[in-house]
Amino acid sequence: MAVVGTLLGSVITHTFQRLASKRNEQFTRSEALRQERIATYSAFAAAMEDYRRGQADRWYRKQEDPDGEAFVTARDEAHRLRTVARQALYRVKLLTDDRQAVLAAEQAYHRTRDMSNARDQTGWTTRDAEAKRAIEAFVSEASPLVR
Repeated sequence: MAVVGTLLGSVITHTFQRLASKRNEQFTRSEALRQERIATYSAFAAAMEDYRRGQADRWYRKQEDPDGEAFVTARDEAHRLRTVARQALYRVKLLTDDRQAVLAAEQAYHRTRDMSNARDQTGWTTRDAEAKRAIEAFVSEASPLVR
């Protein structure tokens, strides 16, 4: 009888240890994904703000002198920042299964991209405000996904 009790105790202990180990592994994976999402969402928002600043510089340099070197430099920098923003957008898409967050990220990208197409100061101010709101909307949409 004692042998049966010992064997039964060993089997039960082993079963509970396996379950605890599996729960711990799931928690570790979940936490790693959460941390990666935090880093990705933060990097995307930062890339979009940098791109927005680059678009502003590009637009203002074009207004000053569309054939000048300052404009060409600003345009090239805006193109570089667009590439960085696009790469960050791809990471968001890879790590997010929330469709609304992806749509918000895409909207932020498109609104920021369209800033340089403004025809006058009023149009630029409007597009800049839209881009800023879209970036903030992405952050608001993504925040609950990492809490």
